[in-house]
Amino acid sequence: MADPVFRTARAEDLDALVQLLADDALGATRECPSYPLPTSYNRAFAAIDADANNELIVAEQDGEIAGMLQLTYIPYLTYRGSWRALVEGVRVADSRRGQGLGRKLFEWAIERSRERGCRLIQLTTDKQRPDALRFYESLGFVASHEGLKRTLAN
Repeated sequence: MADPVFRTARAEDLDALVQLLADDALGATRECPSYPLPTSYNRAFAAIDADANNELIVAEQDGEIAGMLQLTYIPYLTYRGSWRALVEGVRVADSRRGQGLGRKLFEWAIERSRERGCRLIQLTTDKQRPDALRFYESLGFVASHEGLKRTLAN
């Protein structure tokens, strides 16, 4: 198996990315990987792609998209006006899990966040994903805060 290549997502990757997002029990309930994709995915991709403080990253391995995550860089007044990176939309293809790809993807994302001058990197994980929580803790992430979310009606 070849080493993964990490790169910025391209518009032609969108179908594969939505397939990755939908390829687990939680994602299957909230994503719509139909063809053609709902236009909302194209609008979201265009907004992410146009925003210098957002990077949608793919892990390409053996000629296919094997993983992904989104990094959002956020300026804060706290910590003396520092920046932080927010990690969202993390997925590794089911066939690639347990082979170290997720760890390599996160090591890349942590280094990229350092390059962007971030003081910290943060993420949330669904409480229904205890394996993901253990994985993030093995990377040095600490459950230091209680996170809350509220769904807004469209």
